[in-house]
Amino acid sequence: MTDTNLPQDRQPTLRVVPMPADTNGAGDIFGGWIMSQVDIAGSIVAIRRAKGRVTTVAVNAFQFKKPVFVGDVLSLYAEVVRVGRTSITVDVQVFAERRSPQGPWREDCVKVTEAVLTYVALDDHRQPRPVDEAPAS
Repeated sequence: MTDTNLPQDRQPTLRVVPMPADTNGAGDIFGGWIMSQVDIAGSIVAIRRAKGRVTTVAVNAFQFKKPVFVGDVLSLYAEVVRVGRTSITVDVQVFAERRSPQGPWREDCVKVTEAVLTYVALDDHRQPRPVDEAPAS
């Protein structure tokens, strides 16, 4: 993936539009809001891979590259990059399609955030379980 193009060969894991209530004191989208969206996107692919419940155990890397603005269309792309015995490491890339002042979205976009998170698969008692072992039902 480049820093200016949405991946053409993949669907986003999550797509959201930040609203005015998500801004910080400077009027940009609050970093904590972006972090929560990244965690949601990462957990979606981790849950699928673990075939059950997971919990976030580490934010290994997190980089804000560009600001996010109200009305941007954020596309979050998440993919599993490593599977351990009980853990799943996920890479998340976030792109913003910018809205022009006149209203419509432009063709161009920009990478605004990238992160790597680690999740642990959990059993029904919220204890770590092997990723490749289906949870008891």
